[in-house]
Amino acid sequence: MVLFFGTSLTAGLGLEPEEAFPLLVEKMADSAGHPITAVNAGLSGETTAGAVRRIDWVLRTPADVIVLEVGANDALRGLAPDAARANIETIVGAVRRKQPQAKIVLVQMEAPPNFGNAYTRAFRSVYADVARRESLTLIPFLLDGVAGVARFNQADGIHPNVEGERIVAANIWRALEPVIVGLTG
Repeated sequence: MVLFFGTSLTAGLGLEPEEAFPLLVEKMADSAGHPITAVNAGLSGETTAGAVRRIDWVLRTPADVIVLEVGANDALRGLAPDAARANIETIVGAVRRKQPQAKIVLVQMEAPPNFGNAYTRAFRSVYADVARRESLTLIPFLLDGVAGVARFNQADGIHPNVEGERIVAANIWRALEPVIVGLTG
């Protein structure tokens, strides 16, 4: 079972549940001959601090792989990158304590440019630093090829539409497939 823990981007805000990337990834895995069960634990508006408060409850569901998509709302609100880093590390620690067998995969998030280059660089580095320090698989930027492309986003310009969500699912699956194969192979 693959538990997708994250924000409205994981939840699939504005989409039907079967259109959100976790279930699209489940279908891709099945088509590739590596069937999984995807559980969508996305919550709209979630910050890394909120994710820390929610992780113990979410971890009541046993998982083989936990995909962490956290931090997007921290970046949109201009919250301190160091706080996001500490919260992500706390989440990783909670997973390791409660489900030590689970593989943890971290999804790279990016900050919008409106807070300046220094903030954008500091925020970007959080993910590579945590992944390296904690020996996690790091999935490249979730919205690669989707962010800033109007035809792939809903009217809010932030959340992918159905077509954009297919791109997001492909981004996730490219990096997640070797992890899934490693579990069964």
